[in-house]
Amino acid sequence: MHCLDKFKYCPACGSQNFAISSEKSRRCEDCGFEFFLNPSAAVAAFILNEQQELLVVRRAKEPGKGTLDLPGGFTDIGETAEEAVIREVMEETGLPVERTVFLFSLPNTYVYSQFPIPTMDLFFKCTVNGYTKAVPADDAAEVMWIPVSDLNPALFGLKSISQAIGSFKASFKP
Repeated sequence: MHCLDKFKYCPACGSQNFAISSEKSRRCEDCGFEFFLNPSAAVAAFILNEQQELLVVRRAKEPGKGTLDLPGGFTDIGETAEEAVIREVMEETGLPVERTVFLFSLPNTYVYSQFPIPTMDLFFKCTVNGYTKAVPADDAAEVMWIPVSDLNPALFGLKSISQAIGSFKASFKP
């Protein structure tokens, strides 16, 4: 299913003549309104402690409930990616981020409520204060520190996170 298949009526005038205009848009044939569905921004944090272990969380909710993940989530309206990763790390682990460094991005599809949301996932290396004080909260059921050498991308339930873990592990230099 294409993500725009759920949109049957024009949100501006209510017309049923809301037809596919392009791969990323629908256009109303009655009022001319065109709706574009571009990727939503999401963030994820790579946080290493002094032992070169990576902080990972276990997902408390679908999609991917029970699988491993990096702390992160969607950006809010009016929020920078850096602000979002700082907020998400605090919400999921209780750790205050002191520094963020952008690493790379990956496209993804995040299925929520049976709706495929195209995302652009932005990955950051984050420095935090109080590594030992990480506690699970919000969307995280558990927090754990895993040595980078022991990371298994297959245990991470979201496609872009799994890819990011593989890339991070392959390029890791202690």
